[in-house]
Amino acid sequence: MTTPGAKRLYVLRHAKSAWPQGVADPDRPLAGRGRRDAPAAGRWLRSAGRPPELVVCSPARRTRETWELLHGELAADPEVVHDDRVYAAELPELLRVLRQTPEPVRTVLLVAHQPGVQELTLALAGAAKGDALERVREKFPTSAIAVLDLDGPWPRLGGGCAVLAEFVVPRGGKKPG
Repeated sequence: MTTPGAKRLYVLRHAKSAWPQGVADPDRPLAGRGRRDAPAAGRWLRSAGRPPELVVCSPARRTRETWELLHGELAADPEVVHDDRVYAAELPELLRVLRQTPEPVRTVLLVAHQPGVQELTLALAGAAKGDALERVREKFPTSAIAVLDLDGPWPRLGGGCAVLAEFVVPRGGKKPG
């Protein structure tokens, strides 16, 4: 379905967030587990060998913190756009945002929220390797990364246009002591 050199979209759900009392949803920080898992996601992305050229990130604190911790593990310094439209976005809005990706860009990382990340992945995946699609249908946990390979221009991003190449859930290990 996809050809060598095809575009790649990484869809990342932010790392585990805290729920401090009296803090508005957009201002919620990462929890301890999230602070451990976000760098693990960065290490996984680095090992994938195809770093993002563009990062589209929700402006919520937990997504920004996820990106910052992940970025510290990458061997790349992509352009980052904090897009208000991505916060709490559902499928149609995420598609609108991603369709505006400049055409020279071949690899994008979207850092966003549930249920939008799951809806987007399921909508785009026309095929999948192994049991990845079933696992995405079942659950899209925090720090999970869907790897979608696609052909064609970004403005034509739509249903069934991609192969779900991988679905991983990097974890940073348990807190010592």
